[in-house]
Amino acid sequence: MEDLDPAAIAKARELYTKAHEEKTDEIALWDDTTFLNKAKITIRGKITNTAIVLLGKEESEYLISPAVAKIKWILRGQDNIERDYMIVSCPFVLAVDRIYNKIRNLKYRYINPEHKTLFPEEIDTYEPYVIREALNNAIAHQDYTLGGQINVVEYDDKLVFSNKGSFIPGNIERVLISDAPEEQYRNQFLATAMVGLKMVDTIGSGIRKMYYYQRQRLFPLPDYDLSNNRVEVTITGKILDMNYANILAQNTDLSLLDIELLNRLQLGKTLSDEEITRLRNKHLIEGRKPKVYIAQKVGQKIEYSGHKGLGNKHCEEFLLTALRDHKSLSRKEIDELLWLLLPDLLNEKQKKDKITNMLIKLRKQEKISNKSKGPNSDWFIN
Repeated sequence: MEDLDPAAIAKARELYTKAHEEKTDEIALWDDTTFLNKAKITIRGKITNTAIVLLGKEESEYLISPAVAKIKWILRGQDNIERDYMIVSCPFVLAVDRIYNKIRNLKYRYINPEHKTLFPEEIDTYEPYVIREALNNAIAHQDYTLGGQINVVEYDDKLVFSNKGSFIPGNIERVLISDAPEEQYRNQFLATAMVGLKMVDTIGSGIRKMYYYQRQRLFPLPDYDLSNNRVEVTITGKILDMNYANILAQNTDLSLLDIELLNRLQLGKTLSDEEITRLRNKHLIEGRKPKVYIAQKVGQKIEYSGHKGLGNKHCEEFLLTALRDHKSLSRKEIDELLWLLLPDLLNEKQKKDKITNMLIKLRKQEKISNKSKGPNSDWFIN
């Protein structure tokens, strides 16, 4: 017991009590030995590998040698150069919070196509559950016999978690199709203890919840790389493809498997002929192999284009062409000319302000000039 960290035991008690609220009074009466036995972290008072990994003092890591109990967090910049790092050891029940607090979960602003508004939605870049589930899954399913550490690499717009060992279910499609937990685990005792502390859901349900959270945000789904006897999962914190986001926003009944196939397509990964046929039959993709891309329905295209309107450059070119053709235009005529070309989500004042700013810009560039001011002004091409 002296090899365990008292603060880690206290944290484990807190987690266990939250997971078993109906036993709160009973748990409070347990001594540490009883609690650890009940939580299936020790066996009849004897210290286990699980006890060291989750609750062991940092200097106690040697007791599980040659296994390694370390998590490394790395921050990389846009140039892929390492900006910062931290390495933590056991007790992992405390290390998880230290790693989580290092991750910069900044605010992400975007216009959700599900909501007809110009005002952007502001959310955390990453759902906290997704971060903790990905990290705790790596702890629960790491192959400690390989002597490797768990890595968390943070980029500006994504997190990459990796651990040693094969993916027990075999492939991610099996997890998405089956709604039942696996029958066996690599680290059965460790996984059972972590489920009891609510550090992880059972494998399968936790991964599915991660997928649902990313799907709700219209972000790419978790991207798994299962090669080289390791599990690597990338969590992206932004919208990559607006067509993908539109389809998710307007087709709430899509299965996770269908969304996963669309996700692979937006990430530039290949699909089998059967998978392409599946998506094509649901009118979710267009084009022919190998140039297959996510579809947008005609109604969606028109609606999206109407909301977006023409860009500033196109509006300016259209105005200049009209001035060349007609020699001069009044401000009222210019408003009428450009009104329908501007995004239809703009109100009347916003459209007038946008046209005013455009005229000021072109005048400063000495492309146009005007006589008098206000709604009765006349504008000419220079």
